Parts: sequence; C-alpha cells; structure tokens
Amino acid sequence: MTPSHALGELALLQQIRRRAAGPAQTTVRLGIGDDCALLRPRPGEEIAITTDLSIAGRHFHPDWHPPEAVGHRALARSLSDLAAMGARPLAAFLSLGLPRDLAERKGRRPAWVERFFDGFLALAAQCKTPLAGGDLAESPIAAADVVMAGAVPRGKALLRSGARPGDLLYVTGALGGSAAGLERLRKNTGKTRKAGNQNRAGDALLAPHLWPQPRIPQGLWLQRRQAATAAIDISDGLSTDLDHICCESGVAAEIDQDSIPIFPGASLEQALHGGEDYELLFAARPGVRIPARIAGVAVTRIGRVLKMRTGRPRMALLTRGGRMPLPRRGWEHFA
Repeated sequence: MTPSHALGELALLQQIRRRAAGPAQTTVRLGIGDDCALLRPRPGEEIAITTDLSIAGRHFHPDWHPPEAVGHRALARSLSDLAAMGARPLAAFLSLGLPRDLAERKGRRPAWVERFFDGFLALAAQCKTPLAGGDLAESPIAAADVVMAGAVPRGKALLRSGARPGDLLYVTGALGGSAAGLERLRKNTGKTRKAGNQNRAGDALLAPHLWPQPRIPQGLWLQRRQAATAAIDISDGLSTDLDHICCESGVAAEIDQDSIPIFPGASLEQALHGGEDYELLFAARPGVRIPARIAGVAVTRIGRVLKMRTGRPRMALLTRGGRMPLPRRGWEHFA
C-alpha cells in the first residue's frame, strides 16, 4: 500500500499563506494572518461583495473533476459575478471544508487540496486577485465557499434593472459549452477514471466546463464606457438569466435563434438552458456601438428588449418557423 499522511490544519494554513503571498497589493492593506483582512479601495469607489458555494456532489464530482478544475471553477463563479457588475477584483476569501482523505498525501503525490489550490491560485494570479483570508475545517463532504470583494466607481455599477424597451441584447463568447462538457464527462466516467484527470483536462471540448474564463476585462470595458444598460453573467442558463433581467427591469425580450453563438459540439437546448457558461449577457441602447470583440472575446447581438404586454409571453424565441414562447428552463435549486 502507498503510505499516506494528512496535512494538519496549521501546516496547511501556513502552506496556503506562503502560496498566496505575492506582489504587494495596494487594495489589500492586510491579508492572511490576522482575524480580519483590511481592504483599501480607491477614492470614489463602492465595494461589490458576492459569495458562491461549491459542494461535492452538487457543483462538482470528485470522480469526474480534476482538483485543479474544482479550485478554478470555485473562484471563477465569484469573479464572473464581479464581471457582470463591471467591478474590478479586490480580494478573495475562501472557506474550505474537507474530508480528511482529501488533505492526505499518497507517497510523493500531492494531496487533493494542494491540487485544488493549484487551480484556485492560478486563476487568482491571472485575474490579479489576492487570496486575503478565509477558514479551513474538516468536513464530511468537500465544500468551498468563496467570498469576493470588488470595487466599482460610485453609482456606476452595471445592474440587472436598467434594460429598457428598444435596447439590443448581446452575449460574449459562445454558449452551451459547459453543459456539453458536463454531459461528456457523465458519459465517459468509466473511461476517464482509467485515463486519468490530466487527459480530461487537456480535452478542448471540456475546457468551457472545467476551465471557464470569467469576463472581467469585458465587464470593465462595458462599465468604463457606460455602454450597457443592464448586465448579468450566464451562470444558470441563458433563458433563466434573461428572465432575471426581464423581471428586474420590468420588460420583455425576444431572442433570434439563428443568432445565438453555440459552442462547437453543443446543442441549441444546451445553449439556451445549460448554464455555467459564465459569459456576459447585456443590453445596450441601439445607438451605442458595441464592437465585434471586446478584449479579444467575440460579442454577438442575439435579440432585443420589448415592452411588457398582456397576453404576450415575457420571453420569446424567434425561429424559422415563427415566434415561440421561451420558457425559463435553466438551473434552479430546489425546483
């Protein structure tokens, strides 16, 4: 048998602190090591706070998802929320619950938790987001709770509630790739267990699911130019997240089916309802010039905002066969 030993809490915390240490951050005055972190936003900024929970068996499957991808995805979810509001990241806080075996090293192999931090901290470095604190506990199941702090100029955050009739609807990137990747993982569970996690991580068809890229530069571009009237990230599916904008703004919307940018290998159903794409859905006035690419990512016009009318569905899909109601069929806990 391969000998194993568990990393103790204090040793693991010290390791995390060493790994999280980086160049001095002007926004984090005091990070890991005290009871609280101290953040220092720029004058005239407001603080944007979001939190996201990732639970084994619900948001990820240890048998399917490489630990690096679990760490990456846990942070990407919260970064995507900041992107949707046009906020720049200030700091991340991570509370991590782990079964003992995930903190154990098997011989020379790193523990699951060490590989989790490989993915988490790599994305944090890419997005210039320091890990400024958190908590660590032994738990019957793995769970990661990320709290993210961002900053946005006072009164200038992108909201869900600003869409108006006549606005045009846009999305970044392509949709459905995450749902298609998850389905691919489900079907190939036995094969991928034998092949190993690294083979899965290198599969381009799985990249949108395993390694989603939060659209921070695109959100900042929209916010700085005040180009969007409303915005949201596509975490629960296009249909569900569009419904959020419609409800908060008191409007209706229609989507052109042929205009939806679908990730290669994904279906229309997955693009409409799949979720976890972490692309941005936003509205803009017709006179505002939205480029075909923002910070290297494609932007596609997919529809328009309408007035609410009695007897007309809140959301519609324009197809070659005519106009159809678009039901809200994305992800919803407890539904």
